[in-house]
Amino acid sequence: MHPDKQLSARAYAARLVEDHQTKKTRLRSIALIIPAYNESLVLAHTITTAMAAGLDKRDIFVVDDSSSDGTSRIAKDILGKHNVMRVRRSGKGLAIDKITKGLQLTKRYRWIHIADADGEFDTRYFTELRNHLRVKNAAATGYVASLQGGYISKYRTFEYAIGMDIIRRFQSIARVITIIPGPTSIFRNDIFETLHFDDKALCEDFDVTLQIHRRSLGSIQFIPSAIARTQDPVTFKDFIKQITRWNRGVLQMLYKHRIGRRTSRIDVYLSYQVMQNLLFFLMYCIWIPFITMTTGSFAYLALAFLADVTLFFGFTLFAASRSRQYDIIAAFPLVYALRWVSLYIFIKSFVEVAIFGKHRQARGVWETVARHAQ
Repeated sequence: MHPDKQLSARAYAARLVEDHQTKKTRLRSIALIIPAYNESLVLAHTITTAMAAGLDKRDIFVVDDSSSDGTSRIAKDILGKHNVMRVRRSGKGLAIDKITKGLQLTKRYRWIHIADADGEFDTRYFTELRNHLRVKNAAATGYVASLQGGYISKYRTFEYAIGMDIIRRFQSIARVITIIPGPTSIFRNDIFETLHFDDKALCEDFDVTLQIHRRSLGSIQFIPSAIARTQDPVTFKDFIKQITRWNRGVLQMLYKHRIGRRTSRIDVYLSYQVMQNLLFFLMYCIWIPFITMTTGSFAYLALAFLADVTLFFGFTLFAASRSRQYDIIAAFPLVYALRWVSLYIFIKSFVEVAIFGKHRQARGVWETVARHAQ
């Protein structure tokens, strides 16, 4: 048996670092970390699409957060035991921290990439990253798209098209990228070492993004040609569960990082986003109904509703054109309805976190929504 086969993952990583320091060889380009908890249905697909997208399997690492299914076995079958680490139940952020330090990845790679276990990479994803990544930037993110699915995926197709093609491009120009999302997040190795992924946040990707802004660690690059797709919830129950966690997590981090108490770009922009949602709710759910009741005329309500539907339908046409998924036009009534559901969850979460002080702390232990095989 080859002697390296007998080494543990940690010992093998230490030997690679020692060899690199002795021979003074160049660091490898990108390490992909996939944190996983009970992801046996989707993990193999994510790994194989990463390899098909231009990444060598020796550069892919899976950290299994004490899964109760075959997650570790699947990862080892594809990648080998040296690229898989099983840790005590820690939560996503701490699991990432453990594998990075345990396998000394920042000493072996120039860039550290994190991706969700339920994703899929475009065939040119890592080629586009290598072509466009600039070392002057602290971190980078690609274009997030939705995998084909049911009505919730159609709504997410709308959200991602608007979010990536309009909002994210503006954020990139204004240097206020608010979140380096789970499906596509990459960090320069020296920056990665300074970030705290183990802060028990509900949304660790939002937390580390705000750490970069708050500590002025550098710019965040947007690479729209690097496309990563993500699996959406299948059921309405899982959709509610997911967006509730997202909203609570975002508001939790706004509270933690004291957003709105400074005059920096990120403070102004995030404060604007929160106020925009609150003002929309106040106008459509309180002010216009109040005018309708006091005047006895439904004209204001009808005009407001018609204007909102028209504008939203225009955005839906744009999203269908950009994503080339024209079936979301036929699903417009459901897409429009989920927009209001999302607003309700935001308001509910805002009241919980900002007014009643709930969910300002989190255990950091994560649960995955129900998966379906790709």
